[in-house]
Amino acid sequence: MQAAVPLPSEPSGQPERPEKSERPGQPGPAERPEPAERRLSERDARILAFEQGWWRHPGAKEEAIRAEFGLSSTRYYQILNRLIDSEAALVTDPMLVRRLRRLREQRRSARVGRRDRDEE
Repeated sequence: MQAAVPLPSEPSGQPERPEKSERPGQPGPAERPEPAERRLSERDARILAFEQGWWRHPGAKEEAIRAEFGLSSTRYYQILNRLIDSEAALVTDPMLVRRLRRLREQRRSARVGRRDRDEE
């Protein structure tokens, strides 16, 4: 049986030290800026935040999309689908992005299943 490893929030008995850079004058891992492809634009970050909401009435979300972003719901969902396929979105909010991907796949599967039944 292995000994328990303390969680990051648990004190390990040693004082925490900020990460030092490997070379003098070079930024350490915590200080390095993220690559551009791993950062979200302000609009993309707002879209992810917007998707965390829940909508009770049909049409309410479409109205909110138009008011918040000035986009048609069709254009909004095109942008959202591209966004949830990005690495930057996955890094920013992994649970939300995985949920949105799973819901998208369920809708696709349902459409394919309907199409198959219609062809029979």
